[in-house]
Amino acid sequence: MGQNFGLLLAMARDSSPTTASPDDDLIVRIADLSRIGIALSKEKDLDRLLEEILIEAKRVTHSDGGTLYRRIPEKPDTLQFAIIRNDTLNIAMGGTTGVDIPFDSLPLYLEGGLENTRLVAAYAVLKDRTVAIADAYEEQGFDFSGTKDFDRRMGYRSKSFLTVPMKNHEDEIIGVLQLINARDRSSGEIIPFRDSDISLVESLASQAAMALTNRLLVIQLERLFESFISLLNQAIDEKSPYTAGHCARVPVLTMALAEAVNSTQIGPFKEWSMTDRDRYELKIAGLLHDCGKVTTPIHIVDKGTKLETIFDRIALIDTRFEVIKRDAELALLRAEQPAAVPARLAEIQSDRDFLREANQGSEKMSVADQNRVRSIATKYRWTGPDGTESDFLSPEEIACLTIPYGTLLPEERKIINHHINVTIKMLEALPWPRHLKNVPEYAGGHHERMDGKGYPRGLTRDQMSVQARIMGIADIFEALTAHDRPYKSGKTLAESLQILGELKLNGHIDPDLFDIFVREKVYLGYARDYMAPDQIDEVDHTKIPGYHE
Repeated sequence: MGQNFGLLLAMARDSSPTTASPDDDLIVRIADLSRIGIALSKEKDLDRLLEEILIEAKRVTHSDGGTLYRRIPEKPDTLQFAIIRNDTLNIAMGGTTGVDIPFDSLPLYLEGGLENTRLVAAYAVLKDRTVAIADAYEEQGFDFSGTKDFDRRMGYRSKSFLTVPMKNHEDEIIGVLQLINARDRSSGEIIPFRDSDISLVESLASQAAMALTNRLLVIQLERLFESFISLLNQAIDEKSPYTAGHCARVPVLTMALAEAVNSTQIGPFKEWSMTDRDRYELKIAGLLHDCGKVTTPIHIVDKGTKLETIFDRIALIDTRFEVIKRDAELALLRAEQPAAVPARLAEIQSDRDFLREANQGSEKMSVADQNRVRSIATKYRWTGPDGTESDFLSPEEIACLTIPYGTLLPEERKIINHHINVTIKMLEALPWPRHLKNVPEYAGGHHERMDGKGYPRGLTRDQMSVQARIMGIADIFEALTAHDRPYKSGKTLAESLQILGELKLNGHIDPDLFDIFVREKVYLGYARDYMAPDQIDEVDHTKIPGYHE
């Protein structure tokens, strides 16, 4: 506000408190301006900020109406209507009202590149000049035909205008503040805008431009940061579309559960709440919760079968079976036992089918099936390309095919689990601003357990934030229901909640958060958007282990 503020101070010193009315006391108005500046600097929501700028400008000048135009980088040659207010006509458009502004943007240039100086708002931008007009109907320098047509249709009389450009710290005009029909504070009659009004609004416009610029800069930085996160997840996507899908869905489910907890009126979380900053911090943590997987080898991340590395080695075992079948058939024929050939080949084929099935992995492989794999390993002998005879399965193949749960060997699971250590290391290395300082803790805690048996730090429930515990439930539920994994099909809602309930009982997940997850049916809203129709079955809450209303 600079020179304008100095002018106001000088005017205030020259004013006589004994002759000025309280409304006209410039000292009061300067204090008001200071208060407005502080309020604008604190406003974080862009729409509310724009509204506050116009409303305060109307109030300090006692104006009946006004418009705030924005000049956006995407369309710098136009002025976009942002906020419109008119008290007499009871018009409130744009901003937080939810009412769209039906007017076209104002062009700054005409065809052929001529400056559109006939429109007063465009003139203020093009000439970088404040324009005060006593009576629009008598003004000869500007085109007010649109205003007069509006007045005829609305039964209104637009008279005095004050149009002020809004410039940022780089001396760029980013908007226009236009006020209509100043009213005398005593009689209520429409009067021209006074010199003191003009100085006051120019100062307010300067403050508003700075506040708006700061807010837009924050928004741009947030968008840049989120784009960087998206770029990181895209890099993971290039490695594994399955992991990328998980990275996108967990934040959605995390925020849905967090909002349910925020809204709950009963139980131990009834006093827990989130601010908009809290929400943003949790959202960022959700988006980054698996960023460490960018370092995880792809053949382990996407390991769909037990024998898969860069290819599924079951094909090699199939080849051996073909050799065994040929050798068995030849041996029986040479021994003049052709009748025994079908039974022998059927036995070999049965073992082959069994190993193919064992290779797929499952939630649990029985001890009997593990022993059968070991039996097959020594049941057959085969001669390799180098002429060496050996057991049918190598020790490493036996270890893979007898994996009791899923498709990962213990050492491979350690590599997978290591991603959370990498995630924490990556996130803790970043210079987080204060409002995002908890992102590493939120993102790094989703594999911990309430009983302290999780990883990587073995934290207990009391050592974890509510947000990290929320993310832990979201991560598990997404993994259970995901239908795009190469090694399993997605479970139904009933199956997933059954498993979650059991995890609650054995100290894996937060019991109170789980109850909210079920009671508020957070799972159902997520299911409708992200699960296959055949996964969405009926859920009977009374049958969910450990659930309490």
